[in-house]
Amino acid sequence: MGHAYTPGLKVTDHLVITKKRILPLKGEVLVKVGGAVGPDTVVARTHLPGPVEPVNVANILGLAPSDVPAHMLKKAGEAVKAGEAIATATSFFGLFKSECKAKVTGTIENISSITGQVLLRGEPMPVEVKAYLPGEVVEVFSKEGVAIQVAGAFVQGIFGISGETHGELKIVVPDRKAVLTDTLIDSSCNGSLPMKWAWFSSSSSADTLRSTNRPISLRINSIARSTLAGLTPALTDHGPGPGPPPSEL
Repeated sequence: MGHAYTPGLKVTDHLVITKKRILPLKGEVLVKVGGAVGPDTVVARTHLPGPVEPVNVANILGLAPSDVPAHMLKKAGEAVKAGEAIATATSFFGLFKSECKAKVTGTIENISSITGQVLLRGEPMPVEVKAYLPGEVVEVFSKEGVAIQVAGAFVQGIFGISGETHGELKIVVPDRKAVLTDTLIDSSCNGSLPMKWAWFSSSSSADTLRSTNRPISLRINSIARSTLAGLTPALTDHGPGPGPPPSEL
């Protein structure tokens, strides 16, 4: 049975958890309904458009903007490599030759005869979405992502350090009144999610926290220690923003 904690936090030792894992842009879904996944399983993949790099060809070669298309060595849509010549011009009856080179590897997106600029699009950036939790794929959203379902414990906290992560839940203090200091987060916490009953001490070392593979601090109330200790893996979830410590049950 779940319990509500101020401000609206939930802690329960058993809950059917469904998480949607969605791509930022349409791409390719790599798993099917009914498939088993682990936290590091890549469930969907796409490519984000690369950055745009403008090149003022008219200025570099000393041309009128309307003359730029005629001096291009590459056409719109063609691939280029960083340092490769994309346009040339001659002067003094062909005795001198000037080149305009690409700044990035990618493709030529646009050639303007109005501004004399050429827009280069950098290489696409691959984006992969992982399952984040072990479970079963219960729904597939075509070209977008999946929904993953698993039964487990649910511990909702107020804040976390860094982004998504997973690991073994580790209790590092004996009770909720103990102060969590940096001396309690040692090498044994590497790869785990250190957890306590109350909140971090202001004297905790940020350097120590960074060295323990992104631990998450949870401001929660009393939970049966034996229940949490037996959860491998357990899910942690970030709740609402900063607020007062949870009230006692």
